[in-house]
Amino acid sequence: MDLRPVVAAEGCDKGRRTFQQYLANKVIGYFYAQGLVLKNTDLNEGKGMPRCYTSNRLLKGRYSETGRLYLLTTVTDQRRPVFEDFQLGRLLVDQLKQAHNEGIVTSKAWVVMPDHFHWLVELNNKTLGELMCRIKSRSSVTVNNASQFSGRLWQKGYHDRALRREDDLKATARYIVQNPIRAGLATRIGDYPLWDACWM
Repeated sequence: MDLRPVVAAEGCDKGRRTFQQYLANKVIGYFYAQGLVLKNTDLNEGKGMPRCYTSNRLLKGRYSETGRLYLLTTVTDQRRPVFEDFQLGRLLVDQLKQAHNEGIVTSKAWVVMPDHFHWLVELNNKTLGELMCRIKSRSSVTVNNASQFSGRLWQKGYHDRALRREDDLKATARYIVQNPIRAGLATRIGDYPLWDACWM
């Protein structure tokens, strides 16, 4: 496919931007529209590669703090119950575990519900935005590939709540993993497959 007419129509001549930069910006626009990564994306050192920050900035007064405990929640697009399929839920779990195994976070507890997940973590060496950008974009790719779905997997943004050390973390973890019981998906937590907590 010859893209030169498109480039010319967009005003992408050599004097302003390279063809590679033009294509990179188109890719960035696509992923932003899908809610996977990106707002505040730019080109890395003029090499035409997008550098990902986060799709939604932290609210005013918030900041990512290394060593801080956070309860994170994000929801599927249009609250589709994607993770009713156990195998698709395991693909998301793999991404949570990988972030823990690579030392990005210390995972304390998590539960994957049909249309959202809750994750209690200690943040180690990335910002919240970078962490959630990674989880949402990588899980989108693996879940969409496995399910032959090509639309957006996640709603934009996420909810985070910073916890203090003196907070009862075990009680918070119990609350997280008991979500399936409260939702009527199980009568005992052991009957539900998509959860874990370091104290249980």
